[in-house]
Amino acid sequence: MQYETLLRILDQIRMETSQQANPRYFPVSNEIEKLNQARSRAYIHLYLKVMFGLTDFNLRERVITDGSYDGGIDGYYIDTEVKIIHIIQSKFRTTAKNFEAKEILLEELLAMQLDRILNGETVDEAGNAYNGKILQLQREVSSLPDVARYSYRVVVLANLKGVSPQGLRQLTGGFTAEVFDFEKTYSQLVFPVLTGTYFTANDITIPIDLSNKNAGSKISYNVITQYGNCEITVLFVPTLEIAKLMHKYKNAILKYNPRSYLEFDGQSVNNAIRATILQSESNEFALFNNGITMLSEETNINEKIGQKNKAQLQVKNPQIINGGQTSFTLSRIYAEDPSQAEAKFADKEVLLKIITLLDGNANKSKLKLIDEISNATNKQTTVINADRFANESFHVQVQKLMFDYYGFLYERKRGELSDGVRNGYLKSSDIVERNHFWRLFYTANGKINLGFQKKLFQRNEFNDVNLNDRSSFDRLFLAIHVFRRLKKGLSHEMRVEKDIYGKVYAYIQLFHQQGLIIDDPSIDSNLSILEQKWIGFIDIQRNLPRRHSQAAFIDKETGEAKSSFSDKKYFRSPYFEKDLVSYFGGNTVETV
Repeated sequence: MQYETLLRILDQIRMETSQQANPRYFPVSNEIEKLNQARSRAYIHLYLKVMFGLTDFNLRERVITDGSYDGGIDGYYIDTEVKIIHIIQSKFRTTAKNFEAKEILLEELLAMQLDRILNGETVDEAGNAYNGKILQLQREVSSLPDVARYSYRVVVLANLKGVSPQGLRQLTGGFTAEVFDFEKTYSQLVFPVLTGTYFTANDITIPIDLSNKNAGSKISYNVITQYGNCEITVLFVPTLEIAKLMHKYKNAILKYNPRSYLEFDGQSVNNAIRATILQSESNEFALFNNGITMLSEETNINEKIGQKNKAQLQVKNPQIINGGQTSFTLSRIYAEDPSQAEAKFADKEVLLKIITLLDGNANKSKLKLIDEISNATNKQTTVINADRFANESFHVQVQKLMFDYYGFLYERKRGELSDGVRNGYLKSSDIVERNHFWRLFYTANGKINLGFQKKLFQRNEFNDVNLNDRSSFDRLFLAIHVFRRLKKGLSHEMRVEKDIYGKVYAYIQLFHQQGLIIDDPSIDSNLSILEQKWIGFIDIQRNLPRRHSQAAFIDKETGEAKSSFSDKKYFRSPYFEKDLVSYFGGNTVETV
């Protein structure tokens, strides 16, 4: 499932350019080999996008060197901030089996002519001239003013086992190297793209317009709280800069926000924000919007930058803790057509409040302060109690576990996966909503009554869940698929009664020895067997004299008051779980 998701991401990356500009990314549908080549190149794009925040397709394409006479180098990136030159060697596999099992040949690593290229040679060992991208790499390295301070790092996008760091260094010509195998690709490239957390903001710079600010660019003052000292800076900033910021960093800048972008729940607010930006040529936005609250480790404003009526705001490790809905909506408007962004956002500003946590704020105290600020300042879209639990380490671990082992996305935070769905990286069927997730977890493990309780996530009582017990999550994995097949037979208006969850548990008890078989034909075949056993189970309960399972009625012929067994009353009774576990607890259908 992870590989299928990877392919969807690569195909969407291919669509980030135009056929006219880059025809190689748009092969004819029956040209399988060319499609694989396009995906292979998009795989390098994915690495550059996630690891270095290169959201612009053309910037990434510029540093991809893969092609004839490339000296064994497929791409590069010069990081001027940390002074590292990254060299990329990639080997994409075109099937899930090969992608997760097949290793890169040592000969392919030995074929890298990095040392020769960095020594300024313009032809390879066979006398062939290096391609233009390799010559470009040489020019850029040689033009670095402080190149002596740079180090090199080789990244191998392929599987490679049994080679020590020292051995890998020898294979790459003495350079430090890192291997991105299939597991690392799924966890550090694919998963961050799906959740919008793939590039962390370290230091950002926002230009400020001083022409209409009579009292200067900002108001700033210190606040002493029970959690430590803070500095609060309040100023108006261009909405365009917030749009660009959110477009680049997405959910990575909402780490401490109790929720992400609410695609549907926040639609009325989103539409109002959009209308104020697009339907007004003046700055009503500054009046109508409540503003954005940002957390920072260091904040500086420089009003002397050599430009009239201009200043710069610099923020270290920013995190938006309130106003994420506003910021994300602005980024959506920007993403629709960046070339028209200047006109759409012209002269429109938004109030930005920056809370700088000064030295002495312990991490625990910081999180407590963040929670209280979020609770106090959020007015536009209510933060429900369940949202506050979403960032707890337990739920983060569960989300990672589900993706790493099963390829499913546990939606712990409302809205965090909306961008992945919108961009075509995710299918809705890949996502399990948090309350439904835990309902199925407890059902699959024989606690149907607990799983059927309302607001399960909001109570946040999961002390009985052992994250090291893979069998309990294997059962959940089966439960997700079985539930979907059972629900498919119901009309959309029909309420999902407790018996559906009971059948999920019974199915797992009967067929778990078959392994994690989740294809629809196998599940449907097993459900046919289950249905016969279910009838037998209900017949036993129907013949037991239980008052809680009886429904009263009036006999039309005699007018007498009578009672009969009621399926619904029985399923909703506290006895249903006990009877179900007792009946199916030891049952297993032999594996064929």
